[in-house]
Amino acid sequence: MSHGPLMLDLAGTSISAEERDLLGHPVVGGVILFSRNYESPEQLTSLATEIHALREPSLLVAVDQEGGRVQRFQEGFTRLPPAAWFGELYTRNSKRSLQTTRAIAWLMATELRAAGVDFSFAPVLDLDIEVSGVIGDRAFHAQPAVVAELAHAWMMGVHSAGMAAVGKHFPGHGGVLEDSHLALPVDRRRPEDVMMEDLLPFQRLIDYGIEAIMPAHVIYVQASPMLAGFSSFWLEEVLRGQLGFQGVVFSDDLTMAAAGVVGGFGERAQMALEAGCDMVLVCNDREGAIQVLGELKQYTDPAAQMRLIRMHGKKSVSRAQMHLDPRWKEAVEMAAGYEVSPSLDLDLSR
Repeated sequence: MSHGPLMLDLAGTSISAEERDLLGHPVVGGVILFSRNYESPEQLTSLATEIHALREPSLLVAVDQEGGRVQRFQEGFTRLPPAAWFGELYTRNSKRSLQTTRAIAWLMATELRAAGVDFSFAPVLDLDIEVSGVIGDRAFHAQPAVVAELAHAWMMGVHSAGMAAVGKHFPGHGGVLEDSHLALPVDRRRPEDVMMEDLLPFQRLIDYGIEAIMPAHVIYVQASPMLAGFSSFWLEEVLRGQLGFQGVVFSDDLTMAAAGVVGGFGERAQMALEAGCDMVLVCNDREGAIQVLGELKQYTDPAAQMRLIRMHGKKSVSRAQMHLDPRWKEAVEMAAGYEVSPSLDLDLSR
């Protein structure tokens, strides 16, 4: 059985009988975990092991573990700084910041790999130009070249831990005020302005070999009438064509309010895949996921399936082995620097 094009979620900390049947459906290719799916590192390891054992090749297991406001697993995991903290370090000492970014990215990835999680949807490549509240301190910096440099260090860190990287939110979410979880963001800038500024980190990370990209649920109205994740202009012409990206394209969550303008869940999934996505996410709406299963039952894309194989984690170690690695202790101490001097007012409740 190959990787299907749908990534869905689970209700709790274990797999129910209904979910076991869903995960066996050929349209399913992965599972995204949330805070509600986590109790402890041991429970998470057991859950990831069970998910992986259901299929061959195994389903992908993913999470949003960026740091700061977006860290799904906390108790038993190192508290990770938000991306903007690395940007502040860069302003004071660029060399130290790059070393710290790489070390803490390795820490994030190693802790997840020790629990069996394949990858995190990170790093954020958006620019913090003080417009978007939903991005804000999730972005490394306002300057594209600095974002690219820090994101490259992050990617090297996760690669050294055996994890693929996912850059988001293409072509850049930092220029809109609205939160696409709740509303429909429209970016009214000229396409050339977006491409000159926001695209630079994506171009650099693609050149460095990033494995996956997630597009934004944003309409760049002067370039395309469609949300970027449903736009062949952005995904095929720009991302695949102009930027030469050959990796995986994950949709953002199709249950987000912005995606509602496209239609029902089945229509959203079909249109995202036709536009150039390889895998679509349907989270926190079981009926929506079931609709997608019905809509895509005849869908197949061998090229996408080959790309998705790259997202499986490598270099898994036990937590005991991880704790004996001197790099783990060093990275934990670096992350503790944020606890001592966060310098950012964060809402950690999300």
